Formats: sequence, structure tokens, C-alpha cells
Amino acid sequence: MSRSITLGRYFPGDSLLHRFNPRFKLLILILFLAILFLMKTLIGLGLLLMFLLLTATAVRVPLRYLFNGLRPVLYIILFTAFVYFFFTKGGVVLLRIGPLTIEQAGVWAGSFMIARLLGLVLLSMLLTLTTTPLALARAMEFFMKPLGRVGFPAGEVAMIMMIALRFIPTIAEESQRLLQAQEARGADFGGGFFSRARKFTPLMVPLFVSAFRRADDLALAMEARGYRIGAPRTQMLEESVTIADWAALLLSFIALTAVAVTGL
Repeated sequence: MSRSITLGRYFPGDSLLHRFNPRFKLLILILFLAILFLMKTLIGLGLLLMFLLLTATAVRVPLRYLFNGLRPVLYIILFTAFVYFFFTKGGVVLLRIGPLTIEQAGVWAGSFMIARLLGLVLLSMLLTLTTTPLALARAMEFFMKPLGRVGFPAGEVAMIMMIALRFIPTIAEESQRLLQAQEARGADFGGGFFSRARKFTPLMVPLFVSAFRRADDLALAMEARGYRIGAPRTQMLEESVTIADWAALLLSFIALTAVAVTGL
């Protein structure tokens, strides 16, 4: 289970995407999200998904690792396909199962929504796989800093988001360890969905205890290192902005403009 969770994990590398400034990565992500939701054709979405897969290959992220990260959204994709295929009507009837029918409009709308979901997940994974949680938190803090003039705690919110991203894989690994420990003691976690959900319930107590213990240790470590809420902070490393950052941002904006104009 923990291997299938890529959100919050950083895949070390020296590719161009790894070296991009985190602030520019966030801006490029926003532009690509706009492209994803502006596209109106399956051909355009297919080309975008192919581009994202090629980008993942270029940054040398194993595709098996990337596909494993799609497993948590598999149930959402299946539910989306079921709803759209069976309950969106219009066009030629492609399949009839008793009183239910799968029609052309439902297949088109379902495929369109599934492609958008896949694009959303791939974009998020490419960002987190090529950016350390600390660099991502600093980038978010940079964009939220103007809100500090009206009393918004930008630094603290960025720190909370960074800690949450960092501990998602940690909690997943802890749950896997607890699961293996229970199986070694003879526990059976097989059966149907509801049966497995009921059997997993006893694991929640030790998992929450472990999470609170980690949070307490983290708070003590931050306090021992002089962290104070609202205090001015400096950065040991300052991210530089290169021509490649500006070029990637410009190309992303051009792509967004082209999609908006052509309606691809």
C-alpha cells in the first residue's frame, strides 16, 4: 500500500524539471491545470496525457512507480465510468444490459472526465516527485506572503502544508508495518470490501497513537531548534531563477493561449 502512494514523495534526480525554480513550477502547474480544463476534445486530452508521460520518462521517474501512484484513484475512475456510461444518454446505443444501456454520449463524456482525472493526478505527481517538500513549502509561502499584510499567517500555513505532504508517505508506511505485524500474528484481512473495512478498524487506534507521537516529537524538535510562530525567518538556500524557468513559463502560457483560441 505504501508503495502506491507517491504524493509527498520526492524522487531524486538531476533533470531539467528537477532544476526548475519551485515558484515557476507552481505557476506552470496552474497554467497546465487551466489547459486541462479548457480542452474540449479527446484528441487534445490524449496529446496532453502523452506529453505528461513523456515528461515523466524524461525526468527518469520509473513508469511502474508512476502507474502505482494511480492506484489510489482507480476506484474514483471506475465510479466515474459507471455513472457516465450508464446514466448519460444520447447518440447510438452501444451496449444493452437489461434495462441499462451504454450510449455514445455517455462513453464520450465518461472518457473525457476520466482523461481529466488522469491528467490532474499526473500533474500533481510530477510536481511532488521532482520537488522536495521544503522547496514546495517555500514556494507556496512566497506566493502567500502578500496576504500577510492583512494578517494571514502565510509562513505557518505553508509549514502546515509541507508537514502534511511530508507525513503522507510516512503514515502509509506505518500502516503497512502495522498490517504486516497483525498478519504475522495470524490476523486475516481478506474478504469483501465491508468485511475488510471492519477488520481494518482495530488498526486505527495504534496508527493514530503513532501519528500523535510523531507530531509530538516533531514539535519538540522544532522548539529545540528555535522555531517560533510569527518570528522572522531566513533561508539557508535561495533558489535562483534561470532563463530555462522563464522559457518554460512562456511556453506554458503560449500553450494555454493556443488552447483557449483554437478550442482544442
